[in-house]
Amino acid sequence: MAAAPLLNCLLRELAEPRSRSGAREVHRLPSGRLLRVRGTRRPAEPETQVEGAWHRLDHRGLVDLAATELRHRTGLANTELPAEMLDSRDAVAALLAARARATPPEDAYLRSEQSLLTGHPHHPAPKTRGGGPPGGWLPYAPEAHARFPLVLLGLREDTVVEDGDTAALDALGEAPPGYRLLPAHPWQLDLARTALAPAFADGRLIRLGGTPFDAWPTAAVRTLYAPERDLFLKFSLDVRITNDIRRLWRHDLLQLRRTDTAVTEAFEAADGPAAWLSDRGYRTAGFAFEELAVLVRDGLGAHLTAGATPLLAAGLVEGFEGSPLAATADPAGWWEAYLAAVVPPVLAAFGDHGVVLEAHLQNTLVAVDAAGLPVQALFRDAEGVKLLPGVERAAGWQRLVYCLVVNHLTEVAAALAERHPGLDPWPAARRELARHDLPEVHALLTAPTLPGKTNLLLRWTGADGADARYLPLPNPLSAIGP
Repeated sequence: MAAAPLLNCLLRELAEPRSRSGAREVHRLPSGRLLRVRGTRRPAEPETQVEGAWHRLDHRGLVDLAATELRHRTGLANTELPAEMLDSRDAVAALLAARARATPPEDAYLRSEQSLLTGHPHHPAPKTRGGGPPGGWLPYAPEAHARFPLVLLGLREDTVVEDGDTAALDALGEAPPGYRLLPAHPWQLDLARTALAPAFADGRLIRLGGTPFDAWPTAAVRTLYAPERDLFLKFSLDVRITNDIRRLWRHDLLQLRRTDTAVTEAFEAADGPAAWLSDRGYRTAGFAFEELAVLVRDGLGAHLTAGATPLLAAGLVEGFEGSPLAATADPAGWWEAYLAAVVPPVLAAFGDHGVVLEAHLQNTLVAVDAAGLPVQALFRDAEGVKLLPGVERAAGWQRLVYCLVVNHLTEVAAALAERHPGLDPWPAARRELARHDLPEVHALLTAPTLPGKTNLLLRWTGADGADARYLPLPNPLSAIGP
């Protein structure tokens, strides 16, 4: 399980396909070494050829192979990423053991958010948790079906920094005179214990106990959902998860209102049921701006189509008990409904309002009706949104295509086709995209390639996590013709 994302990265970013040997595909790596694997969507059982014979690689051997090939390709050394790859594998083992002892949530939405044992299918270390011991992070892991109260702090009023609508925070409890309420993620406090000790000592911060209700960590780990309040809260965590240290960075918070307002207006102007879960505001401490920041996000109730059940798109790809993707008796009809829910709002936001949604699998919820048919898409996370002309139109479109088509639709299509052999998902995808008169859509439908993000090379070369770099991938939309 832990090897599949790393193998996907190796095959996408470094390898050249050479041949097929039975059920296995053979690839040539930059050093000239041959690698063969079983399977395509989630490759497994890696073997390398030595003196004409195939030898199976364990996970450490696979990590060593990746490091060797990356040094050969880039001329650079890197000790940090191999450690993350091994940590990711150990994290998966810890999650599997904890999950076996845990009780999954009854709610289908929460099950979908907490289903991502594999995680990002094209990242070399999708489950790393900063290298810390499992005892430090397992109590807060969505994949282990964690749930826990929020810690409530009192923040002295003269140190409060906030913007936007933060009223939901004041409703979580009661702060004493001279203080404002500030909820915190318990792992956040563990990570920042030393830095915050002076503020607790001099009274700028006081502890007020915990909430009388639990919050559930979503797939993003640092974003929690409190069903009793129908409220999402996003926190800072000083750990690397996939490409980035997961802080609420000052520069993102300072531009939050502008970005969120633009997206909200785009969705209000659009026809159809699609919704934006607004990042309404944030509160933090002036002396620990990023460490203590908490962002308030809309809940589901005000946006959800009546009678519909929201599900995380990434959960549909990963699989979870009760997933309609696996259960549908009409996969072609299900896929057409999925496309009709997800594609139009993303293209309308771009074409009509210059909003580039980060519509990847973890930022998209798809609501289904009682029969499991998609009826609505809900999008989230203003931090990943780009606005034109702040980014050039071509760069914004490339990012949109990567997030929506490569990261999202390609993965859902592959999962659906795997569970329903014989289905070709791409004619329907082409028809849905062709309904939109954006000039970029015609080019997308005729281009021989799509942009694939190079997470392995990005991490190996130490590039900033937001500095996406792409390589060309075969375009299944153009391969089927007009």
